[in-house]
Amino acid sequence: MFSGSRLALVGGGVFTLLLAFAAYGDLRTRRIRNWLVAVIAVSGLVYVALADSSGRGLLGSAEGFGIGLVCWLPFYLLGWLGAGDVKLYAAAGVWLGPARAVEGAVIGALAGAVLAVVWMIGVYGWKRSMSTLSVATAAPSILAQAPDGKEARRTLPYGVALALGALAAGWMPSSLLH
Repeated sequence: MFSGSRLALVGGGVFTLLLAFAAYGDLRTRRIRNWLVAVIAVSGLVYVALADSSGRGLLGSAEGFGIGLVCWLPFYLLGWLGAGDVKLYAAAGVWLGPARAVEGAVIGALAGAVLAVVWMIGVYGWKRSMSTLSVATAAPSILAQAPDGKEARRTLPYGVALALGALAAGWMPSSLLH
């Protein structure tokens, strides 16, 4: 997606920097700022308008935004993700369009699973993590609680995984769904 022209390369650089900044902020403060999400979405619209003057690109951006929202909104409603995570991925979907938004969501989910296991091992240790994961196969709600009884989702920077998924989808040479 971000190859073939100078505009594509510059767009890819901007996309990468914005998502890296969002991931760093989420890692550091566990928050993704609304102004940053807005910058990602608006810059995506500008990029798509410049890259595809036919207007079809803007429709694809709207579809990518919608897919990004639909993919992750249920997890927010269940209390598993923060609103910033959902908004971040929807804004990234503006850049990605529909097919790559789906691909990035799958990659982001896989990256999130790895991140969650690494985080668990860091917090609980290897033995307790494996025990908790084995119990979670029968009772997944156990994963929603941290050791002190607070909600665990507040401590896991899932925006990092979503940013990685979006970046992987954006920089893939071609979409797997086409």
